[in-house]
Parts: sequence; C-alpha cells; structure tokens
Amino acid sequence: MLLERYGRPMTTDDSQNPVAAAVAEAVGWYLDANPVLATVMGSDDPDRTRTLGDLTADGYERRAREAAAQLAKLDALAGGGGSGEGSADSDAGDRADGTDDRADGASAEAAFQDGIDRDLVRAQLRRQGIMAERQVWRRDPGDYVTTALFGLYLPLEQKTRPEERLAEETLAKLKQVPEVLAACRQNLDPAVAPKLLVDRALGQARTGRAFLTGALPAMLADEGLRAQVAEAAEPAAAAFDELAAHLADFAERCEGDWRLGEQTYSRLLQDVEMLGYDTAELHRRGQAAYDRLNTEMQELAARIPGGSRDWRATMEMLCEDIPPTEEAMLAEYTAETERARQFTKDHDLVSFAPGEQCLVQPGPEFVRAVLSVASYSRPPALTSSRTGVFNVPFTPAGSAPEAVRGRLKTNARVSMPTIAVHEAYPGHHWHLSWVADQGRPVRSTFTTPYFTEGWAMYIETAMREQGYFADPRHELGHLDARIFRAARIVVDTALHTGEMGIEEAERFMASKASLTPETAKGEVNRYCAWPTQAASYLTGCLEIEAIRAEYVKQGKGTLKQFHDTIAGSGGLPLGLARRVALR
Repeated sequence: MLLERYGRPMTTDDSQNPVAAAVAEAVGWYLDANPVLATVMGSDDPDRTRTLGDLTADGYERRAREAAAQLAKLDALAGGGGSGEGSADSDAGDRADGTDDRADGASAEAAFQDGIDRDLVRAQLRRQGIMAERQVWRRDPGDYVTTALFGLYLPLEQKTRPEERLAEETLAKLKQVPEVLAACRQNLDPAVAPKLLVDRALGQARTGRAFLTGALPAMLADEGLRAQVAEAAEPAAAAFDELAAHLADFAERCEGDWRLGEQTYSRLLQDVEMLGYDTAELHRRGQAAYDRLNTEMQELAARIPGGSRDWRATMEMLCEDIPPTEEAMLAEYTAETERARQFTKDHDLVSFAPGEQCLVQPGPEFVRAVLSVASYSRPPALTSSRTGVFNVPFTPAGSAPEAVRGRLKTNARVSMPTIAVHEAYPGHHWHLSWVADQGRPVRSTFTTPYFTEGWAMYIETAMREQGYFADPRHELGHLDARIFRAARIVVDTALHTGEMGIEEAERFMASKASLTPETAKGEVNRYCAWPTQAASYLTGCLEIEAIRAEYVKQGKGTLKQFHDTIAGSGGLPLGLARRVALR
C-alpha cells in the first residue's frame, strides 16, 4: 500500500478519500524514483536503501514522463488548474466532482489539510517539469557525484538501522558507483554543459577516493565490516579517479551557459513558490531591503566602541576576533548552540519535539570544497529519530593557512550567535524536527527553501526582538547576515538574467556584504550552480513577517502559537503557508 510505503499508516478514511490517495500515490512514486532521498528520510524499504537509483538517460526521461502523469492526476482533483497562481485558493476538501462528504469540524480540517498536501505535491511536480525541460542531467555532473557520495555517507551518519544492515546496503551501493559515474560520462553533452558546473563537480570528484577508502569505512564501528567496506570501496574510488580525469578534459570543451534565464526564474517564483511577482520585482525588493538595512547598520555601527558609520569597516574590525583554530571554532559553536536552545526555551517561543537533539560537528570532507558556510542535515523524517546535525564549515584538508584564516573570519565570534540560531535553535533544526512530529510525512518529503530558509532568517529577527543579541556587536552581526541575504537577492537575480557577470558578482558580495574574497568567490559559484536558492532566505523571511503581521492583526493567537502553527505546517510554498497560518 503506497501510504504505508512512505510512512503514513493506511486508514479507512484515506482509502475513501481520492485526494489523500492521489497524494499518497504521488509521494510513493517520488520516493521510489529517488531512493537516495527516501533512504535519507528514513525509508526502510530494501528496494530503496540498497540502490543509488537509475541515472541513465532512459531513467531521467522516464521519471520526467511519470512526474507529468502524476501532476495531471492531481491537477484534475484540483479542478484542472495547471499553474501555481490561484491553485492554493481552491476548496481543499472538494472532490473532483465538487462535492465533499465530510461536514463536521474535524473532517473539514482534515479536508483542508489534504488539499494543502495536494497543492504542495503539485508545486513540487511543477518544479520537476520546469527543470526537466532544461535536461540538467546533460548539463551538470554534480547530480551524479552528490548522489553517490551523499547516498553512501548520510545513512551511516544517521545510523537509523543496525550496523550490519547498513554495511550490507553500503556494499550494494558501492558496487553501483562505477555504473553511476559511467552514466555521468555518457550523458553529459559539452554543447550544453557549462564549464563552471563541471569544474564545481570536479572539485568534489577529486575528494572521492579519500572519502571512499578512508572516511567511509571509518564510520563503521565493527572492524570486520570496516575491512569489507574498505575493500569494496576500491573499484568505486577508481571510478571517481576516472571521472575526475574525464571531467578535467571535458571542462575545456564545454560551451553551455549556467544562467537560468529570466523567464524560467519567474516561472519558478510564480508557479512553484506561489509568489505574486516575477524576477524583476524580486530584484527590486532585494535592492530596497539592502538600502534600508544599510542605513540601519550605519547608525548601529557608530554606537559600537571603535566603530563608525562605515559598518563594513566596523565588521572587518570585529571579524578579527576569531577562534584560534577550526577545532576551537567547533567548540564555540557547540556552546552557542546550547545557549540558543536554552534562550528559546526560557522565552517560550516554540514547543519542542520530544527527543530532539542537534549535534554540532565538522562538515563532511567531500563538501568542504564547494560549501564555504555552515549547513544543517535534518533528522530522517520517516523515522522516530529527531537528531539533526549542524555542520561547521571546516576547510578542505591541506588548505593553506590563509584559506583557513579566511574561513575563521567568515565564522568570527561576532557572527556565531546568528549562525547558531539560524542552523539550530530555533532555526533549521528546531523547525525540521518539529515538522517531522506533526503526522503528515508529505510535508517533510517536499519542502522549499523559500520557507525553510525564510523561517531560519525570520527567527533570527524574532530572537533579536526577544533580546538574544544583547551585545550590540552581535546585533550588528545579525544585521550583517540579513544584509548579506539582501545582497544575495540582488546578485542571484542579476546573474541568472545576464545583468551581472561572475567577477562583478564576486566584487559586489565582497564589498556590499562583509565577506572575504575567498568566501565571496565560493558564494557566487554556488549561486551560479543553484539558481533561485540564494534569493530564498530574505524573500521567505519578509513573507513570513507579513503573514505574522496579519496573524496578529486578526488576533489569532500568541507568538508561540504562530510559530508552532506556521513552522509545523512544513516547508510549504509561501502561498500555502499563508493559507494554513491564517485559516
């Protein structure tokens, strides 16, 4: 039964409810089609946990056809509407024939939530359709590389199954790595593949051997299992060596453009994120937010001892106060994370999921070359685990001292409180552990960064309102993070519409936000490879702030109730999140 397969028990009511059944079918299909994601979410199905998936050209094309078919079924249940705009306003409990046999209050609420689920899945499938048109699998080797590396790493990090079974699954997937990377070489087309994306994946591919033969076996406690995995890893490591050599040559022949283009960018904003504006308007909003923050930061920086109205110079001064080593940075982030959790609890800002825990540890080696900032790995949503990981951004092994110092300055003590709030409490970790406890796994399966990153930014501001950044230096660090996100909107939209080049974007981020040149370079590289994501942080934050203002105006509840409700609704497109919060 599909509902059982993705983690929600089948009920009699569900079996008689075409909306819930169609959602369950679509989610079950999606997890079958994306077994690495399903495994990371905690699926226990051996058909998913023992495979990296079909990354051949036929596999990608088949999934695109199947996604379109799933979307057509859900569109029919929504009355035939095919675009994102307006679909969230349909009667969430209505059947295809316009009737609804659930009249009491509890049933009406269930029908409403089923409709939100339906429109969430539709938005996700629309995203897949838009990206399928671009045939990313012919353009970007990163999908193949990250599927192999994360597909092996994350299950061993999460440890949601007995170690012997995890080792068996790892051995099965290691055998598939050469096939996955061979598909990568076969599918890539130099006419459409951008050199930037190939170079980015090349950096990761070069870490493959060290990870597979060293770090991966070391994640197993049993000596015998470690030896088996180490032996099986050698052919996979050789395949990564072969891919790296291929990509180094292939990159020089690439002619593709990494830019998304204004039309596609706007389609994602409107049809997927359910925002009522296009790329040009988003760019304007980002610039306006930057200008407002710039004025506020000038006034605050002038009040800091040794500071001035030149807030960038003031931040540069404050960023000299850094931990002495990356290990010391890890220890200080651990302490700040606990302080943020206790403050959140003491001020009764949110409810906590039972058993939640946030580990703080160095980011995995194979992402350090492409991710220069902190990140978070969520709990597996289809299990009872509520343990997530705050990944502290260490530099790649062997990095030059100046690169290490640059990374430490990006994580200076002035910024640590904001980063800990954003990644852990009550940011990503609190949010995603809370969502996983709400009984609708589809809300954890499909999320958008416009909500998840928007929430983490919104809650930074809420913590400021409650007095968490009592030191004005930390308050400036908080605003610095916010203006950084405003700069991201300006740059991301300009990059992907062709209004700004890479070097200009790097200069903008280094001069308009307080980033080191090394970090600015890594940031812009990320924006080019991950269009629309960088703009999601402040965009989502501003939308959630607007929803909260309406929630308060309507007298719907306390601040804690607002937080529990809107964050507990999932990581929804913001049009759907508004409907849930203001219902």
